[in-house]
Amino acid sequence: MGNTALTASEKILSAHLVDGEFKKGTEIGIKIDQTLTQDATGTMAYLEFEAMGVPRVKTEKSVAYIDHNTLQNGFENADDHRFIGSVAKKHGISFSRPGNGICHQVHLERFGIPGKTLLGSDSHTPTGGGIGMIAIGAGGLDVAVAMGGGAYYITYPKIVNIKLTGKLSPWVAAKDVILEVLKRLTVKGGVGKIIEYTGDGVKTLGVPERATITNMGAELGATTSVFPSDEITKDFLRRQGREADWVEIKPDENAVYDETIEIDLSAVAPAAACPHSPDNVKSCAEIGKIKVYQVCIGSCTNSSLLDMMKVAHILKGKTVHPDVSLSIAPGSKQVLEMLAKSGLLAVMIDAGARILESACGPCIGMGQSPNSGGVSLRTFNRNFEGRSGTKDAKVYLVSPETAAFSAITGVFSDPREIGEMPEFNLPENFDINDNMVELPADADKAHDVEILRGPNIKPYPKTEPLLADIEAEVSLKVGDNITTDHIMPAGAKILPLRSNIPAISKHCFVACDEKFPERAEKLGMSFIVGGSNYGQGSSREHAALAPLYLGVKAVIVKSFARIHKANLINAGILPLTFINPDDYDRISRGDKLSLKGIRNDITSGKSEFILQNHTDGAAIPVTCEFTPRTRDIMLAGGLLDYTREAMKQ
Repeated sequence: MGNTALTASEKILSAHLVDGEFKKGTEIGIKIDQTLTQDATGTMAYLEFEAMGVPRVKTEKSVAYIDHNTLQNGFENADDHRFIGSVAKKHGISFSRPGNGICHQVHLERFGIPGKTLLGSDSHTPTGGGIGMIAIGAGGLDVAVAMGGGAYYITYPKIVNIKLTGKLSPWVAAKDVILEVLKRLTVKGGVGKIIEYTGDGVKTLGVPERATITNMGAELGATTSVFPSDEITKDFLRRQGREADWVEIKPDENAVYDETIEIDLSAVAPAAACPHSPDNVKSCAEIGKIKVYQVCIGSCTNSSLLDMMKVAHILKGKTVHPDVSLSIAPGSKQVLEMLAKSGLLAVMIDAGARILESACGPCIGMGQSPNSGGVSLRTFNRNFEGRSGTKDAKVYLVSPETAAFSAITGVFSDPREIGEMPEFNLPENFDINDNMVELPADADKAHDVEILRGPNIKPYPKTEPLLADIEAEVSLKVGDNITTDHIMPAGAKILPLRSNIPAISKHCFVACDEKFPERAEKLGMSFIVGGSNYGQGSSREHAALAPLYLGVKAVIVKSFARIHKANLINAGILPLTFINPDDYDRISRGDKLSLKGIRNDITSGKSEFILQNHTDGAAIPVTCEFTPRTRDIMLAGGLLDYTREAMKQ
């Protein structure tokens, strides 16, 4: 590597390197120690794992969580949960039952280990970086391959050092820190980068606060975010009865970073991400005393015991404003039990809070949709238009402190107005009861386990090797910052269809064009054209699988978000980028395009191609940088086909 002094991230990556060179910008394969799935992505991930034919997972620890699709207003979600539970039991996976909590919160508490690698089929898997893991969100197929013993491939990222100094002022939260980072870097600022936190300010932040910050690194588009594993990490694991899992992870003194950003924690102030993007950050003073109609506290970002202790203190002896609906979702069964035993749950109920189950809930549009046009303050990580379930709602992302205080006042309020802040100390020992985590069957008894499938569970979409030539019509043209929620919406009506690609594809892109699914299916083959940062947001591979089912052969954009581009390649859809971004304006919906000789070009190692627009005669240069591995995946028709063939050899 030239320089022998390593960052914390580089130490973990180098210890797990199984393929490629440790050189910036090149593709590397890393060994994955742990995986996690959740039920919105898990059913498809396990169907893919089954299709690979591997009898038992080869990771050190794999956990299947039920936390997303917990609103059971039909048989579909319950059937998926039963299927996932049976697959987990048969194939060596721990099963976190409904009610045990949100995957990232539970994994941080009970299973995450400093210095290990974690791959999860959820974009907020980087929460694990709060205890010094390399924790990465990915598509379900990548996770299935990792469970089968395969490496996970990334472009060796740049390492950005965010140096923290000082200490947070009273009632200023870790959420305000990551909002400050988003304000500076934007939702595109972390693409191709690992964000590593260093400096004296790190010692002033506990593990729950660090996890809040690494959680929302996903909104930067970063590969992951990492804090050191230090004596504070050790103390957290000791309180969880897991001190033996602790190892120290810290950067070498002379470690070299690609970029350094300094943040003085004492200068950070309460803020909010305003509608409709996590980087549209403004201070409390800039926003003003706007009227609030709903407050939601929870999600994998802010549902820890520490968060809940602060919320309970603010609510104690008060009543939620009569115009405000306040809901609170503790992040895990452990948190909920400890709130109940301490009396803090009673404080919340007495104030008028609506207590939700320990699950993702409103964060993914699973209930608690705001009133029409209403202002909703949420301690969540995303505020994309319509994600809440109410298209014209105005969703603001805030800290639990800001949320709880505003629920009392009825207007957006700066929590520093509360007054003196007491010291909040976590209990010396957390309550340990893993009775809602079902262990898999022993390997010698696994053959007796029956996989339970419901009628909503359909196979992986049909794939085929890359065509020699692609000639088709543009079925859709969209603008910048298209999210996976635009492509494949969440919410209580659509999420139950995650295991049924033919059914869920009928909702593909309806947020942009209600006629797209019908048009694309009728065309048989088509192209999609988009702007910059296409595919930001969730890791959901359904945003690639539904277009695959509808016959989309290539997506041509100004730039891609990392996970979605990988998911497109995994699905066998060409992710092409305009060499000249202005060429975006030379294509319209309905234009006939072609990529002549595309298979031969990719086979021969080319990375630049000519996209012919037959409607106006324009020859448009486009590019896609392939590694030898991703080239072979594309030629095979996707990662599942590629992996199956590789396992035969």
